[in-house]
Amino acid sequence: MKTYSFEKLDVWKKSLEFAVKIYKVTKSFPSEEKFGLVNQMRRASISIGSNIAEGSSRKTRKDQGRFYTIAYSSAMEILNQLIISRELNMIDQSIYEELRSDVEVITAMLNRLYKSTN
Repeated sequence: MKTYSFEKLDVWKKSLEFAVKIYKVTKSFPSEEKFGLVNQMRRASISIGSNIAEGSSRKTRKDQGRFYTIAYSSAMEILNQLIISRELNMIDQSIYEELRSDVEVITAMLNRLYKSTN
């Protein structure tokens, strides 16, 4: 089976692990949030890796950089949603800190990936 270039990127691997964590954490959210925070958080977490994958297939560095920027924006979106979830006591402090740390690692890696396109 062929391995695509994005599958070799550590930042993509981290984003995949992060999305899985988000899915697991949001399982315990209140049912009334199924179409609110749960949906938004899951979509944003998936968007990080999806944009890394799509960007890696683009022909120009400028186009690649644009998708890495979108992935970064999705990471900021989910950070905002994590803060809201914490404020609403849907996640405890230790889970919040772990996920926030994941976001910090992913965004630092995305910054380096973006800089490589300039």
